[in-house]
Amino acid sequence: MKRVHSDIVQFRGSHYDFGQMQGELLKKSVILANRQKQRTASSRHLIIDEQRAKNILQTLAPRVWEEINGLADALNWSLHDAIREFGGYYLEYTRSGCSIYTESDFMVRNYDSSPQGYEGRLALYQPTDGGFATIGPTMQITGRTDGMNEKGLVMGYNFINRRNSEDGFICNMIGRLILENCATIDDAVDLLEELPHRRSFSYVLLDRTGKSVVVEASPRSVVVRESAVSTNHFELLVEENRYQIDDSRRREEAMLKQQQNKIDAYSAFRLLNDSNQGVFSTKYSTASGTLHTASYFPRNLEIGFAIGPDRLPLMLDFDKWLQGERLYAKRINGNIDTHFPFAHMAEL
Repeated sequence: MKRVHSDIVQFRGSHYDFGQMQGELLKKSVILANRQKQRTASSRHLIIDEQRAKNILQTLAPRVWEEINGLADALNWSLHDAIREFGGYYLEYTRSGCSIYTESDFMVRNYDSSPQGYEGRLALYQPTDGGFATIGPTMQITGRTDGMNEKGLVMGYNFINRRNSEDGFICNMIGRLILENCATIDDAVDLLEELPHRRSFSYVLLDRTGKSVVVEASPRSVVVRESAVSTNHFELLVEENRYQIDDSRRREEAMLKQQQNKIDAYSAFRLLNDSNQGVFSTKYSTASGTLHTASYFPRNLEIGFAIGPDRLPLMLDFDKWLQGERLYAKRINGNIDTHFPFAHMAEL
């Protein structure tokens, strides 16, 4: 078992200042050096039109654009490099797994991916220049793998397919834009219909009304269905699915079976986090092993977070943090059974 941690990052202020703060943290981290090693010759050229990416960001994500500028200044990078690394537009994204279970008052989510791309950061951010306060794990620094905002909107996504991609935002930046700009499911669906999508993903949404939907989004179409579980296949846009979805179906069935019993939040967390329940994944060699399990409670704005299997979640009160209290926790620790190195902990 490998000892793994996730740092808790807290910030209140403008997006530009948030970017600068994160840039200073990155100077002390191995994340960016590892990213350079991971980047292949082809992926270096994935952003082929810097001006187009800049125009899209300034139009649809102007505050995140300020954050990227802050990162660039702190790191002494060109905007070209900062857009490529942090812009979340027209970039490569490795395949992943992920399972999500919701009831009317909570969402539990397994984030399944490669340790070599995991950043190990849980960010709490309260902007002073517009946008909703958010809490969630980071991906490519500016993006989010899942999370919740001050309005009680909860978001998680599931990878579907990399084939037939087009110009557009990738999942983690789309997740950030949802959380920072949308108060309700309806708001989020409207945004998902407006944004250009790079890849095919499902976006699972829950808000304070207790409604939960799965938005199936591809570069070609966006459709909505009501559902309480989601794995790695579409139910409506079936032509976008991969050829092999047996494991996705298996995890879905395990959750649907439990859903019939209307289980509580702790039981749902155990369903996804326990190694013997059939949902937690150890497929780290195929970039689809479970890295963290998160539970979100939109009505009281609490979250639970655990790294690795068979853990009790660390509970965090986001509502108290929004009122000005600072979290005393600095780091979340866990154990994961893999020989692969983590991008935020050691040189790859």
